[in-house]
Amino acid sequence: MEKESLLYEGKAKKLYKTSEDGLVWVEYLNQATALNGAKKDKVQGKGELNNQITSKIFEKLNERGIASHFVRKLSKTEQLVKEVNIIPLEVVVRNVAAGSFSKRLDVLEGHPLPFPIIEFYFKEDRLDDPLINEDHILALGIATNEEIQKIKTMTHKINHALIDLFNELSIKLIDFKVEFGKTAEGEILLADEISPDTCRLWDLKTNEHLDKDVYRRDLGDLVPVYKEVLRRLEEI
Repeated sequence: MEKESLLYEGKAKKLYKTSEDGLVWVEYLNQATALNGAKKDKVQGKGELNNQITSKIFEKLNERGIASHFVRKLSKTEQLVKEVNIIPLEVVVRNVAAGSFSKRLDVLEGHPLPFPIIEFYFKEDRLDDPLINEDHILALGIATNEEIQKIKTMTHKINHALIDLFNELSIKLIDFKVEFGKTAEGEILLADEISPDTCRLWDLKTNEHLDKDVYRRDLGDLVPVYKEVLRRLEEI
């Protein structure tokens, strides 16, 4: 199998066509972004860390029966995935109040929520990824009601699995973002990535940030933080 033409280039990844139908070659980039790209920097080693962390997390989720587009890691910065059409939704799960949720609703950051809250955002950079509800999703033709319920069920399952996984790492899963895609056969799969870029992670004992907030809030160097998450993953 060979890597062929470029299909897509985003903020953190490049996607390439391959010589095998139905498979896509993903290359992670040394790029850190925040605030929908308003803040952007080259960070040496970040692509390698995100690829390795995401690969390990998808492998762990697969062991727990959660289907994703992930096939296998190809190199330190590359992985092979199933080709899917990304559903233009960012699905956010909040277990603890933080970030925009705290600001928007005036809830103290770090306050545990009574149950996991799912939020939907319309994946459209031009509109700054606005928060939308299920009626919006139906009205815009983004997904059917059946697909919405499927996504919500899968998201809750992913949340439970990630909470268990990160607990093993002495990490508290505050919130996270996932995306889903549909195969040519119409199957909905977990897609994109799961990493400190897409999760808010706090050390279980110290509440130290182990995620992109370190970069987003200018709290320190991002690379050692991501290395620490990878180190803990490699130990289990």
